[in-house]
Amino acid sequence: MNIKKKLNLTLKIWRQKNSKTKGRFDIYKISEVSTESSFLEMLDMLNANLIAENLEPIAFDHDCREGICGMCSLFINGRAHGPDTGIATCQLHMRMFSDGQTIVIEPFRSTAFPVIKDLMVDRSSFDRIMAAGGFISINTSGNTLDANSIPVDKDDADKAMDAAACISCGACVASCPNGAAMLFVGAKVSHLALLPQGKVEAKRRVLNMVKAMDDEGFGNCSVIGACEVECPKHISLDNIARMNREYMSAFLDK
Repeated sequence: MNIKKKLNLTLKIWRQKNSKTKGRFDIYKISEVSTESSFLEMLDMLNANLIAENLEPIAFDHDCREGICGMCSLFINGRAHGPDTGIATCQLHMRMFSDGQTIVIEPFRSTAFPVIKDLMVDRSSFDRIMAAGGFISINTSGNTLDANSIPVDKDDADKAMDAAACISCGACVASCPNGAAMLFVGAKVSHLALLPQGKVEAKRRVLNMVKAMDDEGFGNCSVIGACEVECPKHISLDNIARMNREYMSAFLDK
């Protein structure tokens, strides 16, 4: 017979009104948390308790709750997305914690990710990097060539698909002691540069995206590797190396 376990927890949660104000950690107690619930469901439960007590609920980001959108960016006990590996926060379950444990919950920390409120950060810097070149320009008027009719090497297709798995969550930035975004940018550059449809704009793309990354204030990569370890989609450091090669080729060809 499967018996559901219940946890009594102490939560040390970062509270901050906005990016202009000073933040602080507040302590909350929560009991009867099922080990089968997700981490975000536990926060829902806490917020329901706070609202019932006429207290302000904790702001945190979420959307799909299926590990796809990348919105659930939380730093939990010193790790991006928490103690499990290969998952986003929404896929983290309370069975990873023990009864009586203290859990420290913070927003992702980066100059380029200013706090909106509490555990929510503004990651629109990623959007601006993508707008600088993370796309393929095509004329959609008239007849367009079917993409499936273009031969793609199987190895390149696999590498492109692996890079495209990046969900832009920012765990790489939060985990990097330098606050670098090169795993994210490397993945976005790679998945297009590897495919024939993306090669036409490859040089302009990498120059523009790297410049946008620098303009946003992200740090430099020193190949520590924490980004790869904490990435929920296991994006490889190979993508950073590929981006560097693409960048040097484009820069020398200017």
